[in-house]
Amino acid sequence: MKEIKTIAIYGARMVAMSVYHAVKSLYKDCRVTAFLVTEAKGNLSSIDGIPVIPLENFEQKDICILIAAQDNYQDEIAASLEQKGMRNYIRIDAEREAALMEKYYREIEHLPFLHTLRKGETRADTAVYCSRFHRDRALHGHYEYPDWMYPIQAGAALTDRVIADIQDHVGENISKKNVNYSELTSMYWIGKHGTAEYLGLFHYRRMLNITDEDLYRLAENDIDAVLSYPAVYYPDILSHHRYYLPESDWDAMEKSLRELAPEYAQALPELFQGKYFFNHNILIAKKKVFQDYCNWLFPILERTEEQSDPKGWERADRYAGYLGENLMTLYFLYHKKDLQIAYTGRRMLV
Repeated sequence: MKEIKTIAIYGARMVAMSVYHAVKSLYKDCRVTAFLVTEAKGNLSSIDGIPVIPLENFEQKDICILIAAQDNYQDEIAASLEQKGMRNYIRIDAEREAALMEKYYREIEHLPFLHTLRKGETRADTAVYCSRFHRDRALHGHYEYPDWMYPIQAGAALTDRVIADIQDHVGENISKKNVNYSELTSMYWIGKHGTAEYLGLFHYRRMLNITDEDLYRLAENDIDAVLSYPAVYYPDILSHHRYYLPESDWDAMEKSLRELAPEYAQALPELFQGKYFFNHNILIAKKKVFQDYCNWLFPILERTEEQSDPKGWERADRYAGYLGENLMTLYFLYHKKDLQIAYTGRRMLV
């Protein structure tokens, strides 16, 4: 990247914003001249003063293009570029994005990365549950679970199919709400039934980049929570929800916050003026921290269900799961100074 002086970025959402922010901060001599998109509809006309241009209107065939989109779209984008005679492109897949963002957060933001912390002699008692759903699309490759990761079937109450030994409809649960809560029905179950010293939730395609050696760093450094490095949004994270949620659902969530957690409601406007957002509802935390978070989160979501229109039990659009990402961001930004948080990259399986 150091040798490249002028680039365009294909993409205008989460991955593209993160890549742009990192490139802009790390490589001062590299200039981004355009954001390319498939179509103008649904996208901003400019980002940080840089034009957002549909590919059909872009004619600079020799410029280096960074494909900064989710991995499952990259083949299609590369084919579109080649069709226009644009072969000077670099795929910023999940692995390259992780390396770039780790470099940014380490060198620019100086975040404490888990795998650079001191390693102790004792492996923390850790149980991370990997949420799966009976209609998940198959992965292209095979992923071998370590001995501290356990598949859990989310929404098990909604099907007779059994795809995991642990199911989220056993004992106290909200499994039937999976159509709105997605992987959060697994999180609820973990908060009620998990017993390990550290508890965690991953998604079958999205997980934190954690190794067995990293488990020896948790207790040694008294880590309260491990989060992914945050994604970057433009112009701020307050605008992020508008891509996924009707404004009425956001209003219902804010109203519920004011009723049940007024100090967080008061902090939200200022905290959400920032750019950094925690996606995917994935984390590892001390049991007490995990349970404290769940005890805070789920009453707010339940009250939001009651106040949303249509109400939660009248719909099936995963909106509570999207709200959960916003609430997780709010919670851990709010507690940034009183929790010992370490960060790591994400693994995105395809």
